[in-house]
Amino acid sequence: MPVERLLPTPEAHDLLDLTREIAAEQLAPRAAEAEETSTFPRETFRLLGRAGLLSLPYPEEYGGGGQPFEVYLQVLEELAYAWLSVGVGASVQSLTCHPLAAFGTDAQRERWLGTLLSGDLLGAYCLSEPQAGSDVAGMTTRAVRDGEGADADPAGPYVVNGTKAWITHGGEADFYTLFARTSPDRTRGISCFLVDASTPGLSYAAPEHKMGMTASTTCQVHWDDVRVDADRLIGAEGEGLRIALSALDSGRLGIAACAVGLAQAALDTAVAYAKERSQFGQPVIGFQGLSFLLADMAAGVQSARATYLDAARRRDRGMAYSTEAAVAKLTATDTAMKVTTDAVQVLGGYGYTRDFPVERYMREAKVLQIFEGTNQIQRLVIGRALSA
Repeated sequence: MPVERLLPTPEAHDLLDLTREIAAEQLAPRAAEAEETSTFPRETFRLLGRAGLLSLPYPEEYGGGGQPFEVYLQVLEELAYAWLSVGVGASVQSLTCHPLAAFGTDAQRERWLGTLLSGDLLGAYCLSEPQAGSDVAGMTTRAVRDGEGADADPAGPYVVNGTKAWITHGGEADFYTLFARTSPDRTRGISCFLVDASTPGLSYAAPEHKMGMTASTTCQVHWDDVRVDADRLIGAEGEGLRIALSALDSGRLGIAACAVGLAQAALDTAVAYAKERSQFGQPVIGFQGLSFLLADMAAGVQSARATYLDAARRRDRGMAYSTEAAVAKLTATDTAMKVTTDAVQVLGGYGYTRDFPVERYMREAKVLQIFEGTNQIQRLVIGRALSA
C-alpha cells in the first residue's frame, strides 16, 4: 500500500502522485521481464525525462524541477519501489549532472546544463577504476595537455588515457562526467571533465554479468587518446577529488532512498503473502513469531527512511550533511539487505522461486551495500567524524 508522506507543498504531493502513476503503469509491469532478459530500459528513462523526473533537484532556470532534495529523494524511493534499476539510474543521472551544476562556470551551465536536464540525454559517472574503487585517489587514468612537455599548449585540449570500471550506463550514456589525473599529486592532482559519448577514442567492454540489477548496464569504459577540449574542464585543475566527494554525498542519499524503496516493496510483498497464506486453520500473519519478524522489518524500513529524510532536510537548509549521508546510506542499504532476506524467509519455499519477486529483491539489495562507497567506507566516514 502507498506510504503516507509528509510533503512540504501541494505541488510535491502532485509530483508524488504522478510518480506513483508512472511507476505502477509503466515500470512495475515491465521490471521482471527486463531483469530476466537484461534489457536496458532506455525508453523508460526518456519517459521519466519528459515527465521532468530526472531533473527535479536542479534550478528551474536550466530546465530543472526546482524541488527540495527531500522531495526528489521520495520520488526516487517510489521509482525504486517499482523497479530498482530505474530508481538507481535516475539517481546516477542526478549524480552525473551535479559537478556541472555545482562547480561549472555560468557559461558552462548556460551552454550544457539545460541540455543535460532536458530528459533526452542520459549520463554516466566515471570515477572508479579496476584498481581504484574505494581508494579514489589511487586512480591512474590521465588527462594531459596535447603536446605534453615543452610543446604543450596551456590552453589546448587534453588527451585522456585509461580505463574506468563499474560504470552504470556505460555504453548506453550520451555523456560522461570523467575524473582523471592531471598531475602526480595524490589528492590535488585529479580533475573533472564533461565528455560527449560520441568523442573518438571512447570504447566499452562487454557488460558485467551481475547477480542482480541486470537491466542496468554496468561495464568498463576505455579512454584511448580521447581529446577533450579545455572548456570541458569542470572547476579548476586539481579540484576533481573535492568535486567527486561532493557529488557522492548527494549520490549516497539517492542510493539510500532507492534502498528504502526496495525494502518497502519486499515488506509489502511479505505482508500480503502472510495475510493470504493459511496454516493450521488461520493466516500465518496471526502467528506471533512471524508477526514479530514483519514488525521488525517495518521498523527497519521506517527508521531507514527517517535517516535519509533527515540528511536531505539538512542539505536543503544549507547545513553540513556528509556524515548524515553516510549514516543514511549505511542504514538504508543494510536494512534493505536484511528486509529482503527476511521477506524470502516469510514466503518460505515460494520465496526461493521466481514465482514471487522477493528472490530478485534479495539479489538486488546486495549491490546497494557496495556502490557509491561500500558500507565499510561509510563506517570510516562516520568514525572520522566522531574522532574529529
